[in-house]
Amino acid sequence: MTSAFLPFSKPTIDEATISAVAEVLRSGWITSGPKVQAFEAMLSEYFGGRPVRTFNSGTCTMEIALRVAGIGPGDEVITTPISWVATANVIIEVGATPVFADIDPVTRNIDLDRLEAAITPRTKALLPVYLSGLPVDMDRLYAIAAKHNLRVIEDAAQAIGSSWNGKPIGSFGDLVSFSFQANKNITTAEGGCLVLNNADEARLAEKYRLQGVTRSGFDGLDVDVLGGKFNMTDISAAIGLNQFPLLEAFTAKRRALAKRYFAAFGLAFEATTGAQLPPANFENSNWHMFQLVLPNHISRADFMAAMKDHQIGIGYHYPAIHLLTLYRERGFREGMFPIAEAVGRRIVSLPMFAAMDETDVDRAVSAVKLVLQ
Repeated sequence: MTSAFLPFSKPTIDEATISAVAEVLRSGWITSGPKVQAFEAMLSEYFGGRPVRTFNSGTCTMEIALRVAGIGPGDEVITTPISWVATANVIIEVGATPVFADIDPVTRNIDLDRLEAAITPRTKALLPVYLSGLPVDMDRLYAIAAKHNLRVIEDAAQAIGSSWNGKPIGSFGDLVSFSFQANKNITTAEGGCLVLNNADEARLAEKYRLQGVTRSGFDGLDVDVLGGKFNMTDISAAIGLNQFPLLEAFTAKRRALAKRYFAAFGLAFEATTGAQLPPANFENSNWHMFQLVLPNHISRADFMAAMKDHQIGIGYHYPAIHLLTLYRERGFREGMFPIAEAVGRRIVSLPMFAAMDETDVDRAVSAVKLVLQ
């Protein structure tokens, strides 16, 4: 009997969520409305009362964060080469220059020593990414930002439910961007939110969210900034309102699955295969992904194909951004960030989602071991 295909990610959507979406559809108010307002209030409470605004993606949240921070032409923003390309694209979108710093080989996040070394007089912001939900050293990050008088835009797209020193990511810091795309720990199908510092920043984010419009009274309308069309719908917010109360349970489940992965791989796995497991951080990470760096002698494409033959889905996260054609055309080249390049050639994501159980983990690990042998 052939086992069912195990995808690397799958959202958990219950009947209550489906009913809530149907209710919105029947209401006739399906764009931004009361559900969006309720979802923003729920998120704000979680983040300690900080202002929160929702958007139609976790990409525009970063772009708007850069605009709120006043970043534009002539400015440099330092980020990591190992992320989804959106992290760097938004810097170009606002007219600024992306500057990369190589990664830590253990955490696979931006190396803060290299980040600080990359700061120049043109640097105006730092844009760290919390890969797989694992934050960087937040104390050190903000000490560097304060020392050099820089803004911080946290790409916490994968980090909802992660923490630092017992505090949720987003409940402190500067501008913090989250994604609720379908493979994230909680989802709104597509969408994201931005955590801001004060009411003035929140109002400015609202303008950027919807064509720069400010309304007053029934017929008062003005536009004083160049905005876009980035608002979240009540359909998406209804999903979020039902997903968010499950965040704690989803996070606990993912941590349990990660522990099972480590137990199933065993202590000798890295030494005998040459592969590298992720850091076993169960205090701060929400375990958005369980990532494996393959040994040098294994082709990633061959590995992924072989795992598919075993009915196991594998994610490809992420090639080094600076080696993509768009960035090579901007002057980046092979050899500039060797750790990121090595990891980017060999990193894969194993199945990880809340509906999995321990037998799913065991299946995935058994297949990995067979393929690597």
